[in-house]
Amino acid sequence: MKTNIGSLDRILRIIIGLALLGAGLAVHSWWGLVGLVPLLTAAVRFCPAYLPLGLSTCTRPKTDK
Repeated sequence: MKTNIGSLDRILRIIIGLALLGAGLAVHSWWGLVGLVPLLTAAVRFCPAYLPLGLSTCTRPKTDK
């Protein structure tokens, strides 16, 4: 797996994942477990949904021309 999640994307996924888990706990709903998806993708720094779209939020190294 090639990393395709950059630093800002990773931070946002962690915040959103924790917010979803917290909301699920607050309202006693299993839907809060959806928050595990962004947390897992942030942990492994890979998003399978980005592959078919050819997306990557990783910074690219500058090439000296």
